[in-house]
Amino acid sequence: MTTPAMIQPTSVVLASGGAKGITAQCVIRLAELTGCRFILVGRSTLADIEPAWAQGTQDPAELKRRIMNDQKALGQAPTPQTVQRAYQALVSQRKIQETLDAVHNAGGQAVYISADVTDTAGLRRKLVPAVEQLGPVTGILHGAGSLADKRIEKKTLKDFEKVYNPKVKGLESLLTCIPAEQLEFLVLFSSVAGFYGNVGQADYALANEILNKAAFRLRHQYPMCRVLAVNWGPWEAGMVTPELKKAFDTQNIKMIPVKLGTEILADELTRPGPIFTQIVVGSSLSRPAAPLAGTDRVVHIERSLRIVDNPFLQDHLIGGNPVLPATCGTSWMIHTCEQLFPGYVFSQMQDYRVLKGIVFEDQAPKKYALDVKQTDNQSADELQLEAMIWSKVPNGQTRFHYRAGITLVKSLPDPVSGPAFSVAELAAPAAIAGRVLYSDGTLFHGPAFQGVQRVLHISEDSIRMENFLPELDAHTQGQFPALSTNPFLNDAVVQALLIWSMRYYQSPCLPASLERLEYYRSLPFNVTCHVHLQVRSHSATSVVGDLLVQDPAGKPYLRFVGLEGTISKQLKRYIGKSQSVASPAVSAVGE
Repeated sequence: MTTPAMIQPTSVVLASGGAKGITAQCVIRLAELTGCRFILVGRSTLADIEPAWAQGTQDPAELKRRIMNDQKALGQAPTPQTVQRAYQALVSQRKIQETLDAVHNAGGQAVYISADVTDTAGLRRKLVPAVEQLGPVTGILHGAGSLADKRIEKKTLKDFEKVYNPKVKGLESLLTCIPAEQLEFLVLFSSVAGFYGNVGQADYALANEILNKAAFRLRHQYPMCRVLAVNWGPWEAGMVTPELKKAFDTQNIKMIPVKLGTEILADELTRPGPIFTQIVVGSSLSRPAAPLAGTDRVVHIERSLRIVDNPFLQDHLIGGNPVLPATCGTSWMIHTCEQLFPGYVFSQMQDYRVLKGIVFEDQAPKKYALDVKQTDNQSADELQLEAMIWSKVPNGQTRFHYRAGITLVKSLPDPVSGPAFSVAELAAPAAIAGRVLYSDGTLFHGPAFQGVQRVLHISEDSIRMENFLPELDAHTQGQFPALSTNPFLNDAVVQALLIWSMRYYQSPCLPASLERLEYYRSLPFNVTCHVHLQVRSHSATSVVGDLLVQDPAGKPYLRFVGLEGTISKQLKRYIGKSQSVASPAVSAVGE
């Protein structure tokens, strides 16, 4: 959709952090192009007249000497700290005045108000005379921000608030003072740190990613307001210290020249064009591969699991009790391993075992633990890990739920396409619609897992299916979001075993173990995939098979090797048409 330019010559723009740094440079460039009006907000004060002793020099050493003499003349005892504070205040005032003069010389108008952007009452009060002078605000440029880079274990609450508040609380305050329904546009200065993450910037990444998500929400809530989150890479000016610049150079991260950055923003705001809500400008903050630790390293992670935090559980009931899908156990282990070892990606899972499924009943544990351990078999290009999920039952005993070996690699090879489903198979007249299987008791899954669209072929030695699952919102996905692996679609793939066992043994089955999961690429929502189950062996108590998941052209997503399902006639009491909410809790074998 093409729309007029965001900013017009008649615009009145409220710019937080707009009197200094890169935001000020952007304001000046916008004034040159449009001649519009700006209300600049910052915490620094601006004196009407610069002290006489400060006039006539820009030299830092000379200014500090004059500050010392002034403090002595006032009967004060100068210290390095008091002199530096006075010097910084003077430099800040000069930068603000330079911005105001530059906007005026460019043909625009600007006023400066000294206010804490997080102080809603104070900001509202100080906006009144500025609005009376320039007119009602029609757009906001939220550029306020601060850094306190430290590794997360060394951060304090004060550090967090210093970084988080100007970004997030500042936005809340701005939109309280200037309602979104009044605005023609809202531009948020975010960061690639929020998009990619960055070492030492957990709080900064969090605050900026909140701005990114807020942009999408505000655009949805206020469709008449153009909303844009700009995820900037590091600039050659602004908050980038010499130490940060050195670190960026080490990582081969290119910095944005001031002239280029301001031109990019000006182009986005002043030209007619398609509506984007989030753009990324600059280099990615790619993280180097994590150094290898000793093989005795064990990482212990605990998390609370509650039904209220995971709405999808209501679509996975066995015997009336929510049961965690086995695929959620695998996703938890895989995604945690990837997060623990930046620079590596998931490649394979071996020897997966469902030891005791997680059932959400009255006596269920409130917390669950995941232990990840490196094994001896590792190299710079590949890591072998062991993962175990367990909990403590009320009597204090340990209950083991899932275990697996996880292989991480630095990069995945390109998948090799195999034979695609034939046209005849896809047009099979005897195909069974997935909706029939979900309604007749063959499959017990609710909407979050109803990914089987059609069973194209079923025989004693194979099943061929067509799967598709619409994207689930983040709230429904809860604590198990689809990342490199998708637990919801993977569950729909594994449902082939249940369909097969119900057909040939008239009994349900649940996954119990897996020899190997080969990962080639992410299996996404909203995309049709083809599933081929080749049955290896079966009996009245189990079925073992291999599952291949491909796109319609035959390019693979995943391969399940040696997937075993436990068949049990007793499960008929809990799965299918006969299951009742009043049924006793089932001791889940798998899903």
